Amino acid sequence: MAHLIRSKFQNKLSNAATSMSNKSTAKVSGMMARMGFQAATDEEGLGFAACDDLDYDHRQGLQMDIMKSDEMEGGIAGGEDGMATGDSHYQRDGTGPPLSGSKASGLGEEEKSPKITAWEAGWNVTNAIQGMFVLGLPYAILHGGYLGLFLIIFAAVVCCYTGKILIACLYEEDEDGQLVRVRDTYVDIANACCQPRFPSLGGHIVNVAQIIELVMTCILYVVVSGNLMYNSFPTLPISQKSWAIVATAALLPCAFLKNLKSVSKFSLLCTIAHFVINILVIAYCLSRARDWAWDKVKFYIDVKKFPISIGIIVFSYTSQIFLPSLEGNMQKPSEFHCMMNWTHIAACVLKGLFALVAYLTWADATKEVITDNLPSTIRAVVNLFLVSKALLSYPLPFFAAVEVLEKSFFNEQERTWFPNCYGGDGRLKAWGLTLRCSLVVFTLLMAIYVPHFALLMGLTGSMTGAGLCFLLPSLFHLKLLWRKLLWHHVFFDVAIFVIGGICAISGFIHSMEGLIEAYKYGIED
Repeated sequence: MAHLIRSKFQNKLSNAATSMSNKSTAKVSGMMARMGFQAATDEEGLGFAACDDLDYDHRQGLQMDIMKSDEMEGGIAGGEDGMATGDSHYQRDGTGPPLSGSKASGLGEEEKSPKITAWEAGWNVTNAIQGMFVLGLPYAILHGGYLGLFLIIFAAVVCCYTGKILIACLYEEDEDGQLVRVRDTYVDIANACCQPRFPSLGGHIVNVAQIIELVMTCILYVVVSGNLMYNSFPTLPISQKSWAIVATAALLPCAFLKNLKSVSKFSLLCTIAHFVINILVIAYCLSRARDWAWDKVKFYIDVKKFPISIGIIVFSYTSQIFLPSLEGNMQKPSEFHCMMNWTHIAACVLKGLFALVAYLTWADATKEVITDNLPSTIRAVVNLFLVSKALLSYPLPFFAAVEVLEKSFFNEQERTWFPNCYGGDGRLKAWGLTLRCSLVVFTLLMAIYVPHFALLMGLTGSMTGAGLCFLLPSLFHLKLLWRKLLWHHVFFDVAIFVIGGICAISGFIHSMEGLIEAYKYGIED
């Protein structure tokens, strides 16, 4: 056994020397060719292009050998099997057993995925916090007055701050005092906070919150589609629930999605269309500026309905779920804080102006979806664009929810409760397809029995939005970085946790009361 290990190590050193020699020769040849001294041959060009791969193979091969040597000493059969398992080409080509865990896949994604600039990252955040759910903000001003406007500003400040501290939880200082990224996701942060007694409890809590928020987002898309179609064609003998069924029929192909490549092509077009619709609504409101009801905006609040408005406003700012992944894919992570600042300032200004201008135009007649207040001549056109956007936006949270469910409950490699949804050839199994179809049908049933856009949005914002944006980031920040925080950071974290808890509890209670009352008396939007 010792002779086998020694000979294998000598072979590896020989291969490494050859690789380094080829690497140096190829680099020199390539550089000389670029400088114009000589033309590089095809072989030299290929060698120059493969330098990184040679270096990768050298480092990975040594690491795999060192790891496997211990296993061979423990009685694992050596010879050709051991060499095949430790060979980096064997692993990377996918012809052998995959590496355990997510490290192997993460390594491949890290090499292939291009990094994004701060502007591209800001565009992604803007899409998340400037979505079509801003259509419910004027309704929040209806029940909150100037306090509702203040809450729009306050929520922007808090969500920007909690996004930054959430990213801070991904890093720890090494022996030299340099910050090193030791975690990758929201779930990793949650698990780190619950160690050592409950190492996976935090991840389960975050996963449940993510699934609830993603599924509720899908339900809201179906509800708003039925609402918009019903108010666009009020003369047709079709109810809002029937329109929701029609919309869901168009969404059934989502169950067959394997990736979002085909859907992502429409994302930019949908976002542009949404901004155009917002501009049209604001332009119409400005045309009626002489009739604005400034006297209707007061400093009072509707105690019963204002907590619902809190959930609506918080839900419109939720982006913390994907911030760790976004920051990890930035070319310059140091620009993350600046990006968060200008995106949330822009969102705060645009949301505040949109909500105030729309409420001043219709005052007490403001509806839950503000486009329903538009004149019938343009309402149908605007609503049709919004329905198209809602239907094209549905696959994004749906696919994300399916992925979280599959990784949490249907992953054989991680010993989950149920077997994998995919066969050995990568095809979706019949019962896996049934599961996806059931999720689509579930969103339809919820949209039919609870067709209340503002109440559902308030409930989601109070339950998962406040938890993911207010409570958990501040709690994790205190837990992981307690010894390194300044007193004002501790004060901010504790204050946000307390305020977020009060908002979440009050909003949840009042949203549930509203839903029960609406269901009891058969009230529709």
